Amino acid sequence: MKRSLKIGILGTRGIPNRYGGFEQCAEYLALGLTQRGHEVWVYNSHTHEYQDKKWNGVHIVHCKDPEDKMGTAGQFLYDLNCINDARGRDFDVLLQLGYTSNSIWYWRWPKHCSNIVNMDGLEWKRTKYSSKVQWFLKHAEKWAAIHADALVADSVGIQQYLKEKYNKDSCFIAYGSDVFETPDAGVIDKYNVAPNDYYMLMARMEPENNIEMIIKGYLQSGDNKPLLVVGKTENAFGTYLVDTYGNMPGVRFTGGIYNIEAVNNLRYFSQLYFHGHTVGGTNPSLLEAMGSSALIAAHDNVFNKAVLGDDAFYFSSEQDIAGIIKNVRAKEDYRQYLDNNLKKIRDQYSWPRIVDEYESLMLSCVK
Repeated sequence: MKRSLKIGILGTRGIPNRYGGFEQCAEYLALGLTQRGHEVWVYNSHTHEYQDKKWNGVHIVHCKDPEDKMGTAGQFLYDLNCINDARGRDFDVLLQLGYTSNSIWYWRWPKHCSNIVNMDGLEWKRTKYSSKVQWFLKHAEKWAAIHADALVADSVGIQQYLKEKYNKDSCFIAYGSDVFETPDAGVIDKYNVAPNDYYMLMARMEPENNIEMIIKGYLQSGDNKPLLVVGKTENAFGTYLVDTYGNMPGVRFTGGIYNIEAVNNLRYFSQLYFHGHTVGGTNPSLLEAMGSSALIAAHDNVFNKAVLGDDAFYFSSEQDIAGIIKNVRAKEDYRQYLDNNLKKIRDQYSWPRIVDEYESLMLSCVK
């Protein structure tokens, strides 16, 4: 008979998801593990809009989070507050999603339970960070890799990196996603685009996501279909992009779009979906694009290729992007790409499978 575990999940702003990737992961994992008979506790920021102590059978622990008053430094204190609380909870397993602001407290991690850390991406490579922050993140990565009882890598590239860098084995568990089954062309009308008559990219406005390269390649192609650039532009790099390219013909900055139905329909009806991410493991937005039957052109790197294989176009320069735009035929001509990517989501990246793999790891750690 399978043992029932008491599981803590920290490292996010909390559930239900109102923010991003790790919050979505925590939500799916907490629900799935609870449905499998485990007792799950998720740590939420005290500022989270959901203030009840239970959510769909999942226990919620609200901890003091001074990020709203202190900025990034507050994340470290929030994680410390969560870890201190976890020391008194008698968990069998404590799953930490990410390491950037909690591995510094490794000496406070509970000793009575298995500490599992999802190692996320190569955070220290992000160009938005100063050299001092990058230096710290390298150390934070090392602390997590050395002191965790078990490591999770969400891509084969990260798994290989951890083995080569720290001689540490890790469990490869991908990120999860769903298949988008209900396209509705009417949903995209408000964005003034027509099915298969526009290009799209969706990303945080950071240099390592190659947004400028994609825009330049698009402009170089001379194509008259619009390019939708989806993402908040309030940061310095976003402001620079809008100032530089906002008035260029065809380039449309939509800002952030948080309605998942709208995003999935925009992906589904795009002629090409550009994914320029270079840092990290398995990117959630890439999986969502695959599950939305988007025809994908991705930056040529080990992380993207590990997910997409031969079922995408690849670029490493503006010229590559311009060439892809000029040469891609009707989207339906690439039905094999679309079907293969949907099959990957169903077979490799479905949330039930991801929950099963986390459960197996947790049970093996406790044994």
